[in-house]
Amino acid sequence: MLIQAFRMLEVHRTHQAKILNHSQGEESLDRHGWSASKLWNVANHHSRKVWKETGEIPGHGDLKDELKTHPKYNGLHSQSSQRVLEELAEAFNSWYGSDDDRDNPPGYRKENYYDDQGRRVHEEHPRSTVTWKQNGIKHDTTNNRVRLSKGANHKEHPRAWEYILVEYETRPGVTVENLQQVRAVYDSTKERWELHLVCKDEIETPNAPGNETAGIDLGISNFAAVAYSTEDADLYPGNRLKQDGYYFPKEIAKCDDSGGDRATRLHHKWAERRTHFFHSLAKHIVERCVEKEVGRINVGDLEGVREDENGSSKNWGKHGNLDLHGWAFDRFSSILEYKARVEGIEVLEVSERDTSKTCCTCGKTDDSQRVHRGLYVCDECDAAFNADVNGAENIRLDSNESNSKSAPDLGGDRSTGWLAQPGVYLHDLSRGFQPRTEVVDCKP
Repeated sequence: MLIQAFRMLEVHRTHQAKILNHSQGEESLDRHGWSASKLWNVANHHSRKVWKETGEIPGHGDLKDELKTHPKYNGLHSQSSQRVLEELAEAFNSWYGSDDDRDNPPGYRKENYYDDQGRRVHEEHPRSTVTWKQNGIKHDTTNNRVRLSKGANHKEHPRAWEYILVEYETRPGVTVENLQQVRAVYDSTKERWELHLVCKDEIETPNAPGNETAGIDLGISNFAAVAYSTEDADLYPGNRLKQDGYYFPKEIAKCDDSGGDRATRLHHKWAERRTHFFHSLAKHIVERCVEKEVGRINVGDLEGVREDENGSSKNWGKHGNLDLHGWAFDRFSSILEYKARVEGIEVLEVSERDTSKTCCTCGKTDDSQRVHRGLYVCDECDAAFNADVNGAENIRLDSNESNSKSAPDLGGDRSTGWLAQPGVYLHDLSRGFQPRTEVVDCKP
């Protein structure tokens, strides 16, 4: 009788919750949402000023030291204010680290209002998301209530009314325990606040399904190419992301300034579809890895993917550049790692250096061997196979790892038919990833 051993994995789950006493807490939540926007703008102004004077953008530690005595800092609980500054620093770092001239630094948060003739009459701070960490939360698990500490500027009376009492309701079957964070998020389409409850949990994970290794090459034409050690490979084209990437910006551009609600809905729908794609893809790959008895997944490290060997920006073409900067490869990798760990599969980043230039059969490296976007032909051994899968196979073999147990002798006799004709899966909104032979709904 086979006895399956389990390990415990610490995870964080986010549960959306409806606010039952919305009318009682709405005003306080509005004030804190506006305060978060004001603090963001103050920190944004300070960051731009420092950048102009010194050429350096301050990190979140510098922002906290500089602004902790600012009046706007007291509009929120101290940890909530710290989170706003962390978010701004992250946004600046993301922009500053991009080599795309079309990117803009983080903007100021404001919301414009217009009269019947479409003329702007005034602007206000929007209701930004407010995050409370453990020191600002008191959780009543019996009655499904949380007390959220107010900022000093919003405490009407000393030692009284120092918190916002929120009664919440989650979907059936959800138990909120070990609460780590509470985020108050304003839904402009519903014109009401909701809670995102972040809880720490431990789940049982089995031992790895087997000792095999899979390799994943992330890219533009094919979002993911996966090579397995059992002479099998899969391709996952990025058609869904491309279609959405062309459709939604055009529709958003049609919205004039007075049509902010429609633009917001489009942005929200676009983000939801992208997230759904990432989760569906990660789930499908992990399920395939379990079938193939994979215990380890090598994912190509995309650091420097936007640069060539000389450090200059690569030109992937007009549409390719848009795709490259619009697709969240890091986010997908995080989702994949989580889903894989739940199944006991280890995920490691390995170097992508020369993986697209090297023949996975004989090991010859030559820039000219990739003769077409989807075709790789080796002059040395006459092998011909799908170029993206060749890269995934090199990542699977991880030739940079000297003690790789899965890497075979490249000089041996290896069948490459499975590299030339991999399985292809397309994304269906309702059914997830399906073989290309089936009809797939691709309408936005």
